[in-house]
Amino acid sequence: MLPVPAPATLALLKGARVRGGGGGHADRGGPAARRRHGIRPAAGDGTARHRVRRRFRPGRRALPGLGFVLDHLAKAPIASGELEPWAGLVRELAAEPNVTAKLSGLITEAAPDRWDAETLRPYVGVALDAFGPERLMYGSDWPVCLLAGSLPAWTATALELLNDAGLSAAERDAVFQGTATRVYGLSG
Repeated sequence: MLPVPAPATLALLKGARVRGGGGGHADRGGPAARRRHGIRPAAGDGTARHRVRRRFRPGRRALPGLGFVLDHLAKAPIASGELEPWAGLVRELAAEPNVTAKLSGLITEAAPDRWDAETLRPYVGVALDAFGPERLMYGSDWPVCLLAGSLPAWTATALELLNDAGLSAAERDAVFQGTATRVYGLSG
């Protein structure tokens, strides 16, 4: 267990990544411990694969004032090319108003050296349809993205996909900056 930071440090806390018991927000004692120590992050990040979504659900419903960020689009099964049941999970999570999603980790989920805009398009499309640009944020996944490509190539592909989806400049700005600024309580 990590020591609780000093009160001055807690004031700077913008988010919390909760991990345990297979991923996501399976940390049963976590919310109570954070309340006990006065930790009030703006958002918590977690990855909810199909098999752990039951563990993700209680946290996002028990703490409606806390925003939850679905990391890596719930580890989309890009290498297999399958959309279901992943797309259903994404839609289920998007129905919760305090859940946003991070457009990150996609190139490492694709088959090695076999990702491009066409490969990623169906998954980004599901995320845009489910969350909209106001609840979707870009994530570099650096340095992990280097296992599958370069950061400039991933960023350019993400921008291409958003342009091809017909997003306005303001909507693209929301994905690349605005959503994260709002969700994590950062100053713009």
